[in-house]
Amino acid sequence: MVGLAVIFGGAFVALLCLVLVFGGQSGNRTPVAKRAATLRHRIDRRETSTTPATSLKRDEARSRLAILDRLARRVLPRQAALKQRLARTGKNIGVGSYLGLSAGLAVLCAAALGGIVGLSPVLSLAAGVLIGAGLPHIVVGRMAQKRLTRFTALFPDAIDLIVRGLRSGLPVTESIAAVGREMAEPVGSEFRRISESVRFGRSLEETLWDTAGRLDTADFKFFVISLSIQRETGGNLAETLSNLSDILRRRRQMKLKIKAMSSEARASAMILGSLPFVMFALIFLMNPGYETELFTDPRGRIMLFGGLLTMGVGILVMNKMVKFEI
Repeated sequence: MVGLAVIFGGAFVALLCLVLVFGGQSGNRTPVAKRAATLRHRIDRRETSTTPATSLKRDEARSRLAILDRLARRVLPRQAALKQRLARTGKNIGVGSYLGLSAGLAVLCAAALGGIVGLSPVLSLAAGVLIGAGLPHIVVGRMAQKRLTRFTALFPDAIDLIVRGLRSGLPVTESIAAVGREMAEPVGSEFRRISESVRFGRSLEETLWDTAGRLDTADFKFFVISLSIQRETGGNLAETLSNLSDILRRRRQMKLKIKAMSSEARASAMILGSLPFVMFALIFLMNPGYETELFTDPRGRIMLFGGLLTMGVGILVMNKMVKFEI
């Protein structure tokens, strides 16, 4: 009964954290979007107002419970890096919400491992903390990587649009604004953010380098470097960006070619890495008592820990062998 109560308590905490994370996104985004639309409308009409200026600072993503944000500011050591990592997903996820979700997931997994599997409290807590910290980290990384892949695929088209704008006589800032209006997500939102920052008084180079730090992709850094060099030395910017667009397309083609050539090796690595865990799960379903000794006996725990450690090292080595940087 105690184990079931702990499991249900952990499930309730995890569900509450999920509601706080995903339920708070729309509520935080709508006022900011309305305020940004109002400011853009006023700037386009070149209105002058004597009322106090609206704050132009971008609101940070916050959780529904302020205590989570305060706790995150006190506990987490590298908050700036975590904020940038969450911002790369394109979602309005606050640091406090992320911390709350991780804590709820850790409680749920620890309760499940202790109540169902029968692990000792120390092992259950250690495994719960490991899963609670690792699984959200992996999910956020996958979301950021998916958005970055989409950005990289559309970015050469955005550069071509800037080149056409420059050749037609538009300045760089207007060409960037056109990319924000015409391109799909996530390229459009990033360039709209750049255009708005320039309109609000920031220099173009400073805004571009801030965006490059947030996106953390080599393609966009090449673009910023090209603009910075042209502003210092002069030259035909349209021709430079046109060559950069061609280089980025060839670079992407090379990546896809390498991915296709290494697909067999990656498939073999996935099969070899997942096979022991699949067999372990099948044997546990057919005869749970056969593998229970690994969790209850101290010698079994040592063997299990050693096996997981060696498997992890092997998976990392195989993953490194099938990855190529271009």
